[in-house]
Amino acid sequence: MLYISPRIRRLIDMAIEEDDVGFDVASAVFFSGGAAGVNQAEVVDARLVAKQDLTLAGVAMVDAVFERVDPALKWTFDFSDGELVRRGEVIGRARGRAISILRAERIALNFLQRMSGIATQTATYVAALGESTTRILDTRKTLPGYRELDKYAVRCGGGMNHRFSLSAGVMLKDNHLAAAGGDIAEAVRRVREQAPPTLKIEVEVSNLDELQLALDASADIIMLDNMSTNMMAEAVSIVDEFCKNQRSGAVSAAGLRRHIALEASGNITLERLPELADLGLDYISSGALTHSVEAADISLKF
Repeated sequence: MLYISPRIRRLIDMAIEEDDVGFDVASAVFFSGGAAGVNQAEVVDARLVAKQDLTLAGVAMVDAVFERVDPALKWTFDFSDGELVRRGEVIGRARGRAISILRAERIALNFLQRMSGIATQTATYVAALGESTTRILDTRKTLPGYRELDKYAVRCGGGMNHRFSLSAGVMLKDNHLAAAGGDIAEAVRRVREQAPPTLKIEVEVSNLDELQLALDASADIIMLDNMSTNMMAEAVSIVDEFCKNQRSGAVSAAGLRRHIALEASGNITLERLPELADLGLDYISSGALTHSVEAADISLKF
């Protein structure tokens, strides 16, 4: 269940302010005394309906938005986050003042549709891997201010989260490595001297020579950036062989391999996932889960 953090509450307040919900002229005309026999206290039933098959994410946001607009209005949901909802099925129902429902409708739907779109996209990526043990990761390519929501939606779709922020781990990419003179070992050494020992160090590599250097430097995670499928398969073999040669005592090669994670990234498409499923990768990360998501089609009806 999504925790409505102070950051998310500020986001809701910003959305309400942005939409000027107190100046809804159309709703005021029809539901606050502007029409004969109709007044602001008129109570109606409302429902959220899926207009496509989707993986649901964000029901807590619907509750939180409507509660902020009108605390008397409560939703009950037939589905929970992470569940598959078929086209035409009712996601949730509410009863309350019509004018309150109309004021909160678009804000709540904006959150719910984006989050369900991300969850649906992620579920499609996860399904494309079949029975593979490789896990789908998101990235930090999220909508500014929405990161908690975007990453929660990825989890609803069966994916896993990469770093939540720059402080959540060390990732040495091309610009960092260039600052170390292109020396991967030197870059890792500098970081280990200053970073807390609890932070994992990930190194981005684009060829097999750089992969070997990252292994020799004891990187915790190695990102295979924009590699062909054949090169990735060779990279997995190199890492497995490295672990066999390095094992000692009671530590097996498989045990050592668990401490060196391989992540594929760059040029990751849905169509490509089946050919990557059985390579032995630990993770596949894709910014497309969040940065170019298509909102799910959901409507609110009286």
